[in-house]
Amino acid sequence: PFSDSRTIEDMSERRPAYLIFGAYGGIGSALARRLARQGAALVVSGRDPDRTERLADDLDAVGLPADATDFQAVLDVVKRAGDRMEGLDGVVNCVGSVLIKPAHLTRPEEWTEAVQKNLTTSFGIVRAAVQPMRSTGGSIVLVSTAAAAIGLPNHEAIAAVKGGVDALVRSAAATYGPSGIRVNAVAPGLVETPLTRRITSNEKARESSRSMHALGRLGRPEDVAASIAWLLGDEASWVTGQTVGVDGGLGAVRSG
Repeated sequence: PFSDSRTIEDMSERRPAYLIFGAYGGIGSALARRLARQGAALVVSGRDPDRTERLADDLDAVGLPADATDFQAVLDVVKRAGDRMEGLDGVVNCVGSVLIKPAHLTRPEEWTEAVQKNLTTSFGIVRAAVQPMRSTGGSIVLVSTAAAAIGLPNHEAIAAVKGGVDALVRSAAATYGPSGIRVNAVAPGLVETPLTRRITSNEKARESSRSMHALGRLGRPEDVAASIAWLLGDEASWVTGQTVGVDGGLGAVRSG
């Protein structure tokens, strides 16, 4: 972002360009709006073409609909976005799902969906994003969960697949660090988004979840978006291979 004291030379510089997958979800849209306010050039992508285009129009961004579980579709979006923006400074995966069930009640199709939406999308996006970034550097940010680092009841599936995301972050950071590519993740606690409405709309479940967070409240999409924006930017230029807890203390502090 530019400061108020920017010079004419500053204004002529290329704006940072970012591609967000899952851009119209709760965290994705909060991030897109934050980056747009900061003056970034944006490409937004999501499975639903209409919702993707509406968000793009609202933010004066480029909309490129795609199914992020499809490796070829992701490669195509990254290439088109890079061509349109004359390079990409960062790529973010905000695609995901929530599955809170004990293992013995989890149906095979639910497990497969959790893997596809959380781990497959993350791997495919890293796989695609590093290809143009190997000559320019850049930042890749994924979304994990606090449940991957601590034992929470009934979180077996989501903890397992997000644990895979954490491992992907560390390995990719090691592989591509010499090319100037940073790979990190954020690990939220329970955030109030359309994806979690089934939990947050139940007062008993809401209160139980709130009490597990040391700061005494559930997260807001903007809380997570702020940390992702930081990881994308130059302020985090010496940060890679990290999963950053943005969770009200859930992953590190025992509340009560």
